[in-house]
Amino acid sequence: MGFLQLADIGTVHFHEYGSGNRPLLAFHGYGMTGKQFHVLEQTILKDYYVHGFDHFFHGQSQLNGWSEKQILAGMSKDMVRRYMEAWFAQYGEQRFSVMGYSIGANLALIIVEEYAHLIDDVILMAPDGLSVYKGFHFLMHNHIGRFFFRWATKSKWLAPTMLKAVKRLGMIDQSLYTIAYNEIDTEKKRLDTYYTLNLIRLLKPDTARIAALINQYHLNCMLIFGKHDKLFPKSAAMPFIGMLDKAEVHEVEQGHWLVTKALDEYLLNYNR
Repeated sequence: MGFLQLADIGTVHFHEYGSGNRPLLAFHGYGMTGKQFHVLEQTILKDYYVHGFDHFFHGQSQLNGWSEKQILAGMSKDMVRRYMEAWFAQYGEQRFSVMGYSIGANLALIIVEEYAHLIDDVILMAPDGLSVYKGFHFLMHNHIGRFFFRWATKSKWLAPTMLKAVKRLGMIDQSLYTIAYNEIDTEKKRLDTYYTLNLIRLLKPDTARIAALINQYHLNCMLIFGKHDKLFPKSAAMPFIGMLDKAEVHEVEQGHWLVTKALDEYLLNYNR
């Protein structure tokens, strides 16, 4: 494990694991930590040495002195470069690969946008950032949605009621409902959710530019989707996939909760 000091932002904690010798910078999904990918021990961890970063409001990463106003204004894409500047300062500028799951894919994609010339492989799992998810967009960018989200954060009953309604409408499955409910059952957890999603709301990758860079530098690109994913399905990513000259695309018999031993087994059998 280690820490990166990001100028004017805060301290980012990262986990180190894997038996491979190629560095892989990994960004986890909501409610997890940088250790999320440790279950991929038969595949990813044999090929790479993972640096798994904790998002802010997760694990041991901490913003330094940010006010609520700053948090709600959100991080700019320019700030993502500071992850790499700090990592290079610690390990030296070198080639690396990136991996992102769910909301973590936003950071991975922005790093591709800025550092494609140094990247070997791009691994995206149930990725956010390849299309606009209308529910998140409403809560993050619509004036009424932002007010409603703040209200739900302060209410003991509104957020759970909304989550049950979303499940009844078939927008999320039982596994995602269980995960989400466990992240909103206290006021602190609801506030952390509110802060997390506001902090990253401006981190929107330029998918056309990223696709062009992947093609230009011939990056190995693997995308993995859950066939039953209600949040970020393969269908939403098809415009991006269509812009790539070459990509390895998988659709597995899972929902949004993809980073599991079952995925590790799937990848192991696929590569045999």
